[in-house]
Amino acid sequence: MAQTNPTDDAPPAHALLLVAPGCPHCATMLDGLGTLVKEGTLARLEVVNIAAAPSVAAELSVRSVPWARVGAFDLAGLHTLEELRHWTRLAGEENGMTLYLADLLATGRRSQVAERVRQDPALLQRLVDLLGDDDTGLSVRIGVMATFEELQDSGMLDGLAESLAPLTRHPEPRVRADGCHALALTGSTDAIGWVESCTNDPDPEVRETAADALEMLAKARPARETR
Repeated sequence: MAQTNPTDDAPPAHALLLVAPGCPHCATMLDGLGTLVKEGTLARLEVVNIAAAPSVAAELSVRSVPWARVGAFDLAGLHTLEELRHWTRLAGEENGMTLYLADLLATGRRSQVAERVRQDPALLQRLVDLLGDDDTGLSVRIGVMATFEELQDSGMLDGLAESLAPLTRHPEPRVRADGCHALALTGSTDAIGWVESCTNDPDPEVRETAADALEMLAKARPARETR
């Protein structure tokens, strides 16, 4: 019986696979993605031999194969059929990109997250969503905050304070603390009131983080005023 795309309102994703002669895992990836095309889970698969078309690999900054792009997700290296099916399914879901970014952060690929955010600043909201999720693990939280710190002086965090503000009222103390620190990284005067509200928080860690955040915001104001 043929399988259909799991998301009713989204069409099946497209995939791109880069291969090369002598690659020991390229055939496995080709078989897996081909299976998803036959199932109808993927709508189309494009395969490029980078030995014959090296410009494609250069354009995508791909240095090794197999490498696949499923929907908006870049998948480097060998993946099982079930892993490919997992990412293909998420490519059609609204929160798929959020889960993809979380996976990158959890597996130590934060540089890829920062690069994606630079290319598409709208993804910053996805990182805010991860901070506000009770189920987000420590490694992902650390990765989100490190990404914000890397982007702190880029101007990309300007205007993010309003999105971060609800975190300061979250039931979980660690989320409130993360919210205070992230607000400080925005350098926004709009963040001061929300951070100040946490200086009387019942949790001592939140209070301490809020105090540190206010100091950061105070130092950031003169720098912004001189720009």
